[in-house]
Amino acid sequence: QVQLVESGGGLVQAGGALSLSCAASGGILGLNVMGWYRQTPGKQRELVSTITSRGSTNYVDSVKGRFTISRDNAKNTVYLQMNSLKPEDTAIYYCYVQSSLGTPYWGQGTQVTVSS
Repeated sequence: QVQLVESGGGLVQAGGALSLSCAASGGILGLNVMGWYRQTPGKQRELVSTITSRGSTNYVDSVKGRFTISRDNAKNTVYLQMNSLKPEDTAIYYCYVQSSLGTPYWGQGTQVTVSS
C-alpha cells in the first residue's frame, strides 16, 4: 500500500513563500505522474501542478511564474515551491501520485493560509 507523507504548508503573509514536499513509500514499483491539487470549502479540488517521471511539468494558469514543481525520483518525492503567494492561494493542498500501473494515490492534505 502506497503511503504519502506531506510536509510544509502553514501561515504566511501575502507576497511570501512556502515549500511543500510529499514523500511516497510502500510497495512502489514506479511512479508516473506526481503533483499537487488544492481545495477550498465549497469548491471542487483543482489541479495546481503536475510533473511526469521524465520531468514534463504542467501548471494551472493562476500559479504560472510563481510556483515551481520538482521531483526526486530516487527519493519518490515531489516538491512545490510557492513564491509570491496571494490570499487566493489559501487552500488545503493535496499531494497526488499515479503509479506506473495507473493507480492514483492521495496525501492527507496540508493547509496553506496566506494572509492579506
